[in-house]
Amino acid sequence: MKLVRYGRPGKEKPGLIDEEGKLRDLSGVISDIDCAQLSDKALRKLAKIDEKTLPLVRGNPRYGVPLAKVGKFIGIGLNYADHAAEAGMPLPAEPIVFMKAVSCLNGPDDNVILPKGSKKTDWEVELGVVIGTRAQYVSEEEALKYVAGYCVVNDLSERSFQLERGPQWDKGKGCDTFGPVGPWLVTRDEVYDVQDLDLYLELNGKRMQTGNTQTMIFNVAQIVSYLSQFMTLEPGDIIATGTPPGVGQGRKPQRFLKKGDSLRLGIAGLGEQQQDVVAWTAS
Repeated sequence: MKLVRYGRPGKEKPGLIDEEGKLRDLSGVISDIDCAQLSDKALRKLAKIDEKTLPLVRGNPRYGVPLAKVGKFIGIGLNYADHAAEAGMPLPAEPIVFMKAVSCLNGPDDNVILPKGSKKTDWEVELGVVIGTRAQYVSEEEALKYVAGYCVVNDLSERSFQLERGPQWDKGKGCDTFGPVGPWLVTRDEVYDVQDLDLYLELNGKRMQTGNTQTMIFNVAQIVSYLSQFMTLEPGDIIATGTPPGVGQGRKPQRFLKKGDSLRLGIAGLGEQQQDVVAWTAS
């Protein structure tokens, strides 16, 4: 299934994308798509619904983050060998873990806002992993059973905040709008091989990133297992699993986002995002 949340910010309704690519309303069946809907049992129940009995949604509504009430938004850094090379950093012996503030979550096509004082805001297309079952100390062999599904994430990063203002990355990762997720959550049964997915990102129509999850240093099962050794993973947690090469910081000359830029990014089978970049203004 492809599960979505659509509508105005803060007023999203649950829905799904049917086999013809049309948006169907789920609000008569469930109140929202949240942690209660992510277990294998709950997803099997939703999958039994005859899509044709659900109301069609007319027009082109906004898509929000396809999951409500996200608990943790976890990032994995330098997880593609070729990205580590362009950053001039050694391959990590263990996954590099950081947190993105849940307040940075953003709809897949909502504007990206350059934070006040930004000089080096960068893009990063990433595979997102959504946890469906509580995970503690799980093995690599069992890890994927704890995953509800997958999605597209743009792990936007302000590099000067991240790397030039102290050793912690979080300051450059959690700015408002720096976590576009979606357009939909694709349940794991529809992803044949999560370690063979093409990723891409375009800036103003020019291809910047091209990659495949085959080149991850640590695969999804290893990441889920590893994280579960240090924290309990709860249903609704999102893990951004790293980005392939082609980020602005690694280009020669470097290229960072500015007002008026547009981004288009996606992952095979998981959908596409499009964002316009705007300047910060006082609300």
